[in-house]
Amino acid sequence: MRIAIVGAGALGLYYGAMLQRAGNDVHFLLRSDYEAIKENGLQVFSVNGDFHLKKVQSYLAAQQIGEVDLVLIGLKTFANHKYNELVSPLLGRQTIILTLQNGLGNEETLAEHFGADRILGGVAFLCSNRGEPGAVHHLGEGRIIMGEFNSLDTSRAEKIAGLFCAAGVPCRAVQELKKARWEKLVWNIPFNGICALMRQPVDALLRHSGTRRLVIDIMEEVIAAANVQGIKEKIKMSLAQDMVQFSEGLGPYKPSMLIDRLESRPLELGAIFRVPLEAALQKGIKMPKVEELYALLDLGEAKSIA
Repeated sequence: MRIAIVGAGALGLYYGAMLQRAGNDVHFLLRSDYEAIKENGLQVFSVNGDFHLKKVQSYLAAQQIGEVDLVLIGLKTFANHKYNELVSPLLGRQTIILTLQNGLGNEETLAEHFGADRILGGVAFLCSNRGEPGAVHHLGEGRIIMGEFNSLDTSRAEKIAGLFCAAGVPCRAVQELKKARWEKLVWNIPFNGICALMRQPVDALLRHSGTRRLVIDIMEEVIAAANVQGIKEKIKMSLAQDMVQFSEGLGPYKPSMLIDRLESRPLELGAIFRVPLEAALQKGIKMPKVEELYALLDLGEAKSIA
């Protein structure tokens, strides 16, 4: 399958590398890593075993890639206004678009631009960070849950999921993509948000009794909001404790939003905070702790822009 990776950060580089290693025809749309990868290839440092791709098909413009069978989008959501520029040149009549971006609203925006029937959504449970130019560090997890945006038929999603599984990435197709999106937010909202606000890694939050309790409180707010979104199978409140227990094994992991704040890059506040807050309010549910965290993070964004 001819695949284009749009948004080759830690997520795009890792999944693209896994797909290429499995024999797929993968094309990377790059920015800062272009020269390093063009010259030296792509190095993956992984808990499952390191590997190096000596030759990587690298490009600076989507027009250089041309039509593909699958577009995998790993862009930070604050770059969604570039969809037309980055994705349109890659589309043929049968091209599938799979977004693995964080938060809510990405499938809807892609559908507005390119038609709902093309769109698959995926939720990536991946711990990975960028390294030096031309390298990505896979620290744990990696599984993907994906589903159709505009259909309950899972046959196409199952085919793409099989592609990832064959590449060594656990992946499964589901009918209820919305539930998977909200389950990811249960982790993303407290850990990305508090880590970025306090400039502390995951283990620091969990060692401190106050922030540990705050993480759980925020998770429970998100679960309550998720369960009024029309999902068929409700999310259990026990997921909060399960996620905290899982996170204890991550050590000093820096979520993507913390890294963005440390490197003075914009934060994905719209998709991860604003849109979920709006969705909750539309159903009559308030998330006061999430709203406060959002306000504090947004203040930091305003100060950094000033």
